[in-house]
Amino acid sequence: MDTYREALEWIHSLLKFGVKPGLKRVEWLLERTGNPEKKIRSIHIAGTNGKGSTVEYIRSIMNEAGYSVGTFTSPYLISFNERVSLNRIPISDEKLLHYVRIVKPLVEEVALTDLGSPTEFEVITVISLLYFADKQPDIVVYETGLGGLYDSTNVITPILSIITNIGFDHMGILGETLKEIAFQKAGIIKQDVPVITTADQTEAREVIQLKAKEMNAQNYFLDRDFSIEHIESTNSGERFIYTDTENKKSMEFDISMMGTHQIKNAGLAVASVKFLTRAHRFEVSLSAITDGLRKANWAGRFEKVSHSPDIIIDGAHNEQGVAALKQTLNNHYGEKRIFLLFAALEDKAYATMLQDLVSVIYEACFTTFDFPRAASAEQLLRESPLGNSYSISSWNKALQHIKDQLQKDDVLIITGSLYFISEIRKTFHNLE
Repeated sequence: MDTYREALEWIHSLLKFGVKPGLKRVEWLLERTGNPEKKIRSIHIAGTNGKGSTVEYIRSIMNEAGYSVGTFTSPYLISFNERVSLNRIPISDEKLLHYVRIVKPLVEEVALTDLGSPTEFEVITVISLLYFADKQPDIVVYETGLGGLYDSTNVITPILSIITNIGFDHMGILGETLKEIAFQKAGIIKQDVPVITTADQTEAREVIQLKAKEMNAQNYFLDRDFSIEHIESTNSGERFIYTDTENKKSMEFDISMMGTHQIKNAGLAVASVKFLTRAHRFEVSLSAITDGLRKANWAGRFEKVSHSPDIIIDGAHNEQGVAALKQTLNNHYGEKRIFLLFAALEDKAYATMLQDLVSVIYEACFTTFDFPRAASAEQLLRESPLGNSYSISSWNKALQHIKDQLQKDDVLIITGSLYFISEIRKTFHNLE
């Protein structure tokens, strides 16, 4: 293995092994690489939506407080390396190649056993742990890939577990009911490790509370131990009040990521950082929280990539995400003509997702992109509940067709799949 490109191609070649729930392969690899997971201090985040944004809020706050922060996120929007970042700087090509050279022979070895070949996600999890064990940041924030209980990131023992929310996604793997899905997410709760959550459904909260009790884990819930109140949507983002229920102390914060759903993610980050401060794990001032929240910015989350007319990309890839997108569009663009460019994976309930947008979309164009599980443009159009719509298979042509129609006050929202917006985002320059 001589080049970064070869290393990346090898990692991607493991994608064909798909999703393999269970930790045995990762544990096998970690044992043979010196158990790097035991050499880092971490926070673990699971949930249906909002994981990436919550990671970013925590990173930004902790960086403002002077701490070094590693992050493990997925999928990527700009470059593969960003999945493993230190203080928002992705792992270098040279470092990734270095760790692939270490891991590849072991992957080939375990593939010959009854455990079978590790997946792409399992391998990048192991690489991230090796990298952070060497770099030794003050804290590493790990985002689960799928679920929690059997997710390959669940090999870590964090100082804090976080569950953002529970919704219907990946039901073929995680379960058909909120209770079943919550059980999978709550699988990240470890013995004596506190957990904080913004899950708001009674059945999901009951599952999390039961698991926390079983693991002797302190638990903190939205609207019981802390509360969040939206004040207003502004031209630059959202304003909200965070309140500690115990001492009734309220604080007002501004965030630049748009959408009232983002105040939940920001509030969850505040609750988490304040808990770690009370536990004397870190020292984080109110000004670090304030500045960190305001500066936090997560690519692909209602991200404006062009102005006059406004073009926005958003990673709404399930029903909950689309509901949040609709509310954000109403809050910020309620009086404007809103055009939609949409592509999705075929295993998503896109007909149900789109139903929520019927009242806000002026015209919709369906397209597709180069990805193994991408639905065809025609398939999306056939199942669409949106009236004024059509399909163009080439997303480049579809994008240009819509742009040619847009007037200065119109809005174009591009959404449906994080993988899709990762691809389309490259056409908009000077974003970073």
